[in-house]
Amino acid sequence: MECMEIWGGNRAIDNAVSMPGLDAWIHSRPYRPESQGGESGGGDIHYLSSCATGRISRMLIADVSGHGAAVEDAAARLRTLMLRYSNYLDQTRFVQAMNREFESVSDDGGFATALVATYWAPSDFLTACNAGHPRPLIRRAASGAWSVLEAPDESPQDGLVNLPLGVAEPTSYRQFGVRLHPGDMVLIYTDALIEASDGAGRQLGEEGLLELVRGLNAAHPEQLVRELLETVSAHRDGAPGGDDETVLLLRHNGARPPRLTPVRMAKATGQFIGMLWSDLRGRDEATPWPEVRIETVGGMFFDRLNQRWGQAVEAASHSERKSDTVKQR
Repeated sequence: MECMEIWGGNRAIDNAVSMPGLDAWIHSRPYRPESQGGESGGGDIHYLSSCATGRISRMLIADVSGHGAAVEDAAARLRTLMLRYSNYLDQTRFVQAMNREFESVSDDGGFATALVATYWAPSDFLTACNAGHPRPLIRRAASGAWSVLEAPDESPQDGLVNLPLGVAEPTSYRQFGVRLHPGDMVLIYTDALIEASDGAGRQLGEEGLLELVRGLNAAHPEQLVRELLETVSAHRDGAPGGDDETVLLLRHNGARPPRLTPVRMAKATGQFIGMLWSDLRGRDEATPWPEVRIETVGGMFFDRLNQRWGQAVEAASHSERKSDTVKQR
C-alpha cells in the first residue's frame, strides 16, 4: 500500500495486499450477492490504511446490522474516520469515534461489532481493540501452534467496556498487543464462520474454528483463506451460509519499515497539505492530522524512540491487571 492510502469497503472481494512488515489476504462475500438478486454490498465492512510515514498500518473488520443504504452510509462514515485517524498510533480514539458515529444512528437500530488492529512496523507490534467482535486467532511460526488472540485479562471492569459500536455512549475501549515475529499469522473474521451450522444444527463455534485452522497447511498462506472457507462449507454440508462472510489473514513478512528519506517525507508532507487544502475548501474528506507522540514524531529521527510503543502498551496492560487483582481482593 502507498502512504495515506485507504483500501476497502463493503463489496465482495478476494484479494491480497502488502504493507510494511505485513502481507494481507482479504476475502469478503455478501450473503446474497447482486448476481443472485441481493445487494451489491453486504453488511460486513473492511478497511486497511497506511500512515504518511509508512510505519502505521491499520486494519478494520466490522459487522454492521442491516443491509442496503444504511450499510453504505456506515461504510462511507467509517472510511472518513479511517482517514482522519490514519496517522494515529493509539487506536482507542478512533474506536471511540466510531462508537459515537453509530450511537448517533442507534435510534434506527444501527450497531456493529468491530475488530480494529494497528501494526507499528518499527517494533513489530500489533495492537487490537475488540468492540464485541469474535476474537482473532494467532499462529506463532516458532511453535506452529494456533491459539486465540485475547486480552491478557478478561475480568469485569467498572463502567462500560468494549461493547459493540452504537450500543452505549460513552463506552471505553481497551487495547492490548502482541509482538509479531517473521512468519507469525493473525486471522480476523466475522461471525458467519463460527455460526456455521451442520445438518444437525450444531454451530462450529470458536473452538471448532480453531480445530479447522490447525488442520490447514500454513506453509502456503496465500491459499489458507480459501481452504478455510472450503472446510467451513464442508461443516455446513455444502449448504450456503446464512450471513455475510469476511476473513482477513495477516502474516509478518519480515520486512523492515521504509526508511524515512527526505524525498519520502516531502511526498508525505505534500499529500497532507493537499488534503488540508481540500478540507478548507469544504470537501468531505477529513484531514488526517498527525498524532503528537514521542514515537511518531521523535521516532522519525531516533529509532530507539520507536521501540517505546510496544513497551508502553505492555506496561499499561500490566498496570490494568494489577489494578483488577487489587479490586478483586
